[in-house]
Amino acid sequence: MLMRPATFAAAIALSSIGVSSFGVPGAGQAAEKPAEDLLKRAESERPEFLTTLEELVAIDSGTGNAEGLSKVEGILVERLKALGAEVEVTPAQPSAGNNIVGTLKGSGEAKFLLMVHYDTVFGPGTAAERPFRVDGERVLGPGVADAKGGLAMILHSLKLLRDQGFDRYGSITVLFNPDEEMGSGGSKKMIADLARGQDYVFSYEPPDKDAVTTATNGINTVYLDVKGRASHAGSAPEEGRNAVTELAHQIVQLKDLGDPAKGTTVNWTIVKGGEKRNIIPPAASAEADMRYSDLTEYDRVLADGQRIIADKLIPDTEVSFRIEKGRPPLARNPGSEQLAALAKQLYGRIGQTVEPVAMRFGTDAGYAYFPDSPKPAVLETMGVVGAGLHSPEEYVELSSIAPRLYLTTSLIMELSENPQSKSE
Repeated sequence: MLMRPATFAAAIALSSIGVSSFGVPGAGQAAEKPAEDLLKRAESERPEFLTTLEELVAIDSGTGNAEGLSKVEGILVERLKALGAEVEVTPAQPSAGNNIVGTLKGSGEAKFLLMVHYDTVFGPGTAAERPFRVDGERVLGPGVADAKGGLAMILHSLKLLRDQGFDRYGSITVLFNPDEEMGSGGSKKMIADLARGQDYVFSYEPPDKDAVTTATNGINTVYLDVKGRASHAGSAPEEGRNAVTELAHQIVQLKDLGDPAKGTTVNWTIVKGGEKRNIIPPAASAEADMRYSDLTEYDRVLADGQRIIADKLIPDTEVSFRIEKGRPPLARNPGSEQLAALAKQLYGRIGQTVEPVAMRFGTDAGYAYFPDSPKPAVLETMGVVGAGLHSPEEYVELSSIAPRLYLTTSLIMELSENPQSKSE
C-alpha cells in the first residue's frame, strides 16, 4: 500500500539513518555494505545486460511493424516466463502488436508496476544499416536507449532480485507495450487499469543524465477551423470570404496562448487552405501542439481561445477552436517527489548522485498518474542513461548500466521492507 505523505517521508528519514537497503536495522554506515554488495552484483550483470540489449536492438520493431514487434514480443515473453512470471498477451488494438503483462507474486505487501514500450521510431532495415555496437563508453544502435535499454533494465533488475532470493514484495507487474511512439492508443487504458491497483509505478524511458523524473508534460492537439465563401479570385474576389486570410488573422491573435510561467506552450505547426490559385479559399485549418504540466491549463487555454476567435477580420466567416486531449501530464505531486528523495538517498550509499527533474516531453507515465488519489506514486526515466533519441546518434552510456540496475533493485527492496501504513 502507498504510504501517506507523512509516513512515506518518515520512512525515507528512517532509511537514511538506520535501515539498510535490505531492511536490516542498524547504523547508517551499516547500510553502505549491502549497497556496495548490490552494486557489485549489478556490475557482474552488465555483460548479460549487453547481450540482451544487442539481441533486442538487432530487430526492427518500429511502431506498426507487426513482424518485428512479434519477434521482440517472443523474446520478452520467454524472458519473463524464465524469471517465474505469469504472462498474459493481449491485442493492443488499434495498434499493431500486443500488450505483454507479466506478474510475479511475493510474500510481502508492496505492489509495483514496471513499464516501458518495445516499439521504436525506426523503419525496416535500420538495424542492418546501423547495427548494435560499442564505441568507447557508449553503446549505439536504433532504439538502444528509447526504449530497448529500458526493456533490458527491467529484465535484469528482476533477475538480480531473483538471484538474491528476494521476494518480500507483494507483487511486481511488468507491462511492455507496442505503441508508445504513436501515442499508446492501444495500451493507454491498460496502463491506467494496471496502475490503479499499484502502490508504485516505475517507467523506464531513458534520462539524458543520471536523473529520475517527477513530472512530465501533457500533450494536446489544438484545432482551428475557418469557413469562408468561394468566388473567382480574379473577376469577383469581393464576393468571396477568404478563409486563409481569416485563418492568418486568428493565428496571429492566438500566438500567445501559452504561459511561460506555468510551462505551457501552444505552437502552431500545421496550416492548410486553398485548392486552386484562382479560387478564393472557402475553408482553412490549422493545428497546434500544446504542452502543459498544470492540470488547469486545458480549461484556461480552451476558454481563452474561444474568447479570442470572436474578434474576426473577415465578416461572414465562421471560426471554431477546440482542443483534443492526448497524453495527460504527470503533474508535480508529493508521491513522486518522495520516491525521488528515496532514490537520491539510495544512490548516495554507493557514492553517486541522482537528480530529480521535470521533463518537457510527454510519456506513458501520465496515464499511470491519478490526480485525485495518493496512489500509485510514479517515477519516470528509470531506464539507462542515454541521448540522441530518434536519431542515428542514439546511444547509451555504458557506465550507467550497473548503477541504474542497482537503483531499481534497491528501491524495490527498500520499499518492500519498510513498514507501510495501509490505505483506508
